[in-house]
Amino acid sequence: MQLLRVLQSQGFGVRRACRDLIETGRVKVNGVRVLEPDFECAMTALTLTLDDQDWAYREQVYLALHKPVGFECSRQAQHHPSVFSLLPALFLERGVQPVGRLDQDSSGLLLLSDDGDFIHRYTSPKKEIGKRYRVVCKHPVSEEQIAALLGGVLLRDETAPIAARGCTRVSENVIDLGIAEGKYHQVKRMLAAAGNRVESLQRTRIGGYALPSDLEAGQWRYLEEADLASLAETVAAAVPSA
Repeated sequence: MQLLRVLQSQGFGVRRACRDLIETGRVKVNGVRVLEPDFECAMTALTLTLDDQDWAYREQVYLALHKPVGFECSRQAQHHPSVFSLLPALFLERGVQPVGRLDQDSSGLLLLSDDGDFIHRYTSPKKEIGKRYRVVCKHPVSEEQIAALLGGVLLRDETAPIAARGCTRVSENVIDLGIAEGKYHQVKRMLAAAGNRVESLQRTRIGGYALPSDLEAGQWRYLEEADLASLAETVAAAVPSA
């Protein structure tokens, strides 16, 4: 593939901007400076360098972001900064989208990708992708409330009870809760239906992929093949009951 097209595909800008990057000597291909926009790149093990920053070529991009509180999962944020402000601009340019949402007052694991099939697979309610949350509640969580969550609570505007896929007590006011449906404000509504209130909410796992302990709030990383494989282990998101 021509270098100009490669740069465009990776989100480095429109055609004119990418041509300027090449012709002004700011781009290297596998460590070698290239000045010809029509230079043919071998796509295997391709690394691009722009202004001394290396970027491995990726046909599709899959990201894990540790979303902090106070950020909206939207390109056109309304009242708070966008999660895209935490990412390099090239991801926005190449069309990366959040895989599902976290409210601005929630934190934790957020996936992003430019792979439409991947986004659909992990957001479709029919797939029942398990998710796990660390929930800090306003009041102490009683055994009766845990039993209600595991047995199923009826949410407003729903016709059938929804049960947690597991619930464990971490401390008096803190639980780990597993769900699969991904309905609007589901965890908050489930706790309210059980007679409590969510004070803070962090998503800690999607499928079999857990929020990395060394990924600080506001940081991101690529999902590699092993990560994608663990993500597909949807059963692992269920939390054993207390």
